[in-house]
Order: sequence, then structure tokens, then C-alpha cells
Amino acid sequence: MGRVFVIILTVVLIFSRVSAKKPSSISRKEDIPFIKCQVCEKLGNELYNQVKKKESEKKVSEFEIIEISENVCNLKKEEADWILRMDYVKKDGGLQLVDQETEGQCNTQCKTVERACQEVMGYSDTDVAEYIFKSKPQINSLVNYLCSDLTKACSVKPPPLPKDWTPAEPFVPKSAKEAEMEKLMKSMQGMPGAPGMKMYSKDDLLNMQNLGEDDAEDDEDDDEAEFPSKLGKVLKEKETEKGNWQQKIVKQVTNTGTTLKRRVHQFSGKIRQWWKRTKTSAAKKPSKGNKADL
Repeated sequence: MGRVFVIILTVVLIFSRVSAKKPSSISRKEDIPFIKCQVCEKLGNELYNQVKKKESEKKVSEFEIIEISENVCNLKKEEADWILRMDYVKKDGGLQLVDQETEGQCNTQCKTVERACQEVMGYSDTDVAEYIFKSKPQINSLVNYLCSDLTKACSVKPPPLPKDWTPAEPFVPKSAKEAEMEKLMKSMQGMPGAPGMKMYSKDDLLNMQNLGEDDAEDDEDDDEAEFPSKLGKVLKEKETEKGNWQQKIVKQVTNTGTTLKRRVHQFSGKIRQWWKRTKTSAAKKPSKGNKADL
């Protein structure tokens, strides 16, 4: 257990060294009206492609499609990695969304695309997931349903771009090492011993003097100089171990969380259907004034 924690801590430390150099960016809310429709169309394409990819591997449940639609606009989730490829530039008096076809540093424009995606999706994730699951639409039908019928993201023409609009930082491609490390960190979220995978700076980690002292006493005879060379071996050994207690706990927690989440979605779906029926029946009832006229 001590070695597992040290491995996780080492990965976090390496990643924090990379992350500490990058200033955090914020979205430009004022740019969203100019790209909202384009983001919605791209979102529809991503939903379609991600569901199709899963279907090529196995039969996909409605709950799995709901998970995709919930995560596709959240950069903390793998389903939203497509946003890291997005950029937008000034063109023909407006803003043009551009797919750079490679992941980049998440700067201001990346954050803006994420926020636009979240505004488009809103509370429609279960509705669009239900539509995909039941209707099995083609990509054009899905985009039209999402952007014109469900969210109205493309029902209004974008306003003219202000003449004094200035671009944010240029698109900077991410190195292969950074992309691989970020994917690893996302995959480690929720692991025992790494709650939330909070990012710490190098100094923060070094100041945690009491961290793992009990394990350090057990391992004090280990040769610290050989640790980097042993890291790969330890990782490989841990990956090949099957049925150990940690995996059983993770599996049990995951199964419980999945079941609970499914129940919540089922309940929310029933509430939504009940509300729609209530509004429909209320609209059909004649008013007292109409009865008097009759």
C-alpha cells in the first residue's frame, strides 16, 4: 500500500511541475454568442461519434449515453477532450470555430468553448441521450434536433462582431508527454489514496512532512537511488495483480455509484415526464370564462 501511494504521489509531483508553469485561463463570456451555434454543431458531431465508437465495441445502454452527454462539456472528463482541439479566429466579420486536429494548451479560447458547450447542453443531457438511444438518428438529424429543436442554439443568427474585438492567446499545441500525463491523471481520478486527485505544487508536496511517515519507516532499508528504475517494474506488477482487495473495493464502489446514478436519472426522467403531462393537461382544460360563454 505504501508503494502504491508513493507511485501516485510521484505522478502527481511530475504533473504538478508541468502544470505550475501554466497560468490558469478564464473564459470570455462575451465571445459565446458568436460561436454558440458552431459549438452546438460540433457537440452534436462529438455525441454521435462517441456513441458510435462505444457501439462498435459492445451494446450501449441508455445510461452509458447519458454519461457521455453529461461529461462531453466537462474538461475534467475524457469525453470532453475534443474541446482541447478547438480554436476560433476572426473571419468575415464574425468568429469561425476551428478544429486544429491536435490537442492544445487550454487557454482562454478553450475555456470559452467549454463554457459555450455547457450553456448549449444545460439540462438537456438526458433529453438528447434519450433521443439518441431511442431514435438512433443519423448525424444530421441529431445536430438539427440538438441545435434547433432542443436548445435553440442555432435559431438566432450571431450578432456582428465588434470592430474592437481582439483575439486571445494563440493556439499552442500540447506536447505528447503532456497529453499522455493529463490522460493518466484523468484515469486516476477517484482511485483509493488519491481523492479527487487535487493538484499540488512542488513546494506544497515537499512541505507535507508527515505524509506517509509510517510507510517510510517500513521502507527505510530501500535504496532510494534505485526508485526511478524500479518505478516501471512496480507499476507493471500492480497492473498484473488480479482480484486483490483494492480492486475489489474499487469495483464495489464503482458498481454502487453506477447503480445510484442510474436510479437518479430514472427518477428525474419520471419527474420530467410527469411535469410535461401536467402542463399539457392544464393547457387543454377550458377556462371558466369559456364555460360561461357556452
